[in-house]
Amino acid sequence: MSLSNERTTMSPLAQPAMLENRCYDELTVGDSASLTRTLTKADIELFAILSGDVNPAHLDEAYARDTPFHKVIAHGMWGGTLISTVLGTRLPGPGTIYVGQQLRFVRPVGLGDVITVTVVVKEKRDKNMVLLDCLCTNQLGKPVITGEAEVMAPTLKVRRAATALPELHLHRHERFAQLIALAAQHPAISCAVIFPEDVSSLITALEAAHAGLIRPVLLGRRANIEALAQSHQLDLSTCDWVEADTPAAAVHQAITLARQGSVAALMQGHLEAVDLLHAVMAHGTGLRTRRRVSHAYVVDVPDYPHPFIITDAAINVLPTLEDKRDIVQNAIDLARVLGFEPPRVAILSAAAAITSALSSSTDAAALDKMLQRHQLSGGIVDGPLPFDAAINPAVAKLKYPESPVAGQANVLVVPNLETGDMLVKQLTFLAGADVASIVLGTQVPVILTDSGDSPRTRMASAALAVVLSAAQGQLTPV
Repeated sequence: MSLSNERTTMSPLAQPAMLENRCYDELTVGDSASLTRTLTKADIELFAILSGDVNPAHLDEAYARDTPFHKVIAHGMWGGTLISTVLGTRLPGPGTIYVGQQLRFVRPVGLGDVITVTVVVKEKRDKNMVLLDCLCTNQLGKPVITGEAEVMAPTLKVRRAATALPELHLHRHERFAQLIALAAQHPAISCAVIFPEDVSSLITALEAAHAGLIRPVLLGRRANIEALAQSHQLDLSTCDWVEADTPAAAVHQAITLARQGSVAALMQGHLEAVDLLHAVMAHGTGLRTRRRVSHAYVVDVPDYPHPFIITDAAINVLPTLEDKRDIVQNAIDLARVLGFEPPRVAILSAAAAITSALSSSTDAAALDKMLQRHQLSGGIVDGPLPFDAAINPAVAKLKYPESPVAGQANVLVVPNLETGDMLVKQLTFLAGADVASIVLGTQVPVILTDSGDSPRTRMASAALAVVLSAAQGQLTPV
């Protein structure tokens, strides 16, 4: 699976380089103007966002096919917006005041239809009022909208360069939807939900179950969970139960179930992540493997061409070189499961070259050497690389033209937890990124949750656990 690299761009409406109006005194009956526009899915979605119109006849193609509204998309948008555009930019042009309209929709408009909007001066009235015939035709020349518009024409001449309209980018979170779709190809996994005695964690588990990702095993005080579910009208009929009086007892039970093979993943409920992780990483009684336990965020940033992994921003505070070797290998394995082919790992550092003043740069050089000596496998590793060089092709071409990773990294290895935590939060709150969270290097995947997570992020984290569980045993240990 390869998560989509596509982004939807809304181009501005076509407009002349110069805007020049026709004042009332300059208008004559029969004057006309027109523009042509192709209806795209992005047009419909943007209109829905701005107007709040979520009519399934407009947005759901499957619904539209099964109703008399087949191919009827957004007449209001085309009748109002496109005709208004012609009136405001072409005829009469800048300064025009739209007073009213009467439109008739005579044929459906569908995706891909090429609509030509034409307005013709029909009548000049008192007080600068003008009546115009309005006609919208499709690519076959057949009318789709007919009617009239009444405007107050400008009296002052305007001629000026047209202001460039901004491009609008619609970020529809398609990549996380693709991740969930990938997980849905696998059978639902049994997942221990640890102490879900808050509505957020309980809903997360139930929504993941409803999506066919997990079969929840709820570990906690059954009476409390049932009361919570009843107060929020949640259905627990598909859940299994293990009674646990405290979060610590629930964690112990969950780990025991995982070690026995009774559950394939753990999900954090109403308890601190640090308490869960301490138990998971405990020697002898936890879920350790021979690799260091690490954490990864899968990050989807609007307008960036592909998703990427950031590691480790949650578990290893000041990782040693040996820790970083395992962190990198864990991330490479995750990248391969997600279809990041090949995994291109950037070892981040503030240093542009190797220097003893920054251990992140010397660690980067050592990790690169480990790859050459087959102590790492399955990906391409390079560093030290500053963040901008790792993700920006223009910077990479200028400063690191021979790097096989710079400018196209899909795994970012941060120097320490503090750096990673700040980077993830900056991307989330300043760049609008979605992040999915997963613990790696354990016998079963561990899903960490946060009260501030969006439902989409929580679902994506559950999907990560599913695809990792399905891939266990398929990756060659190093």
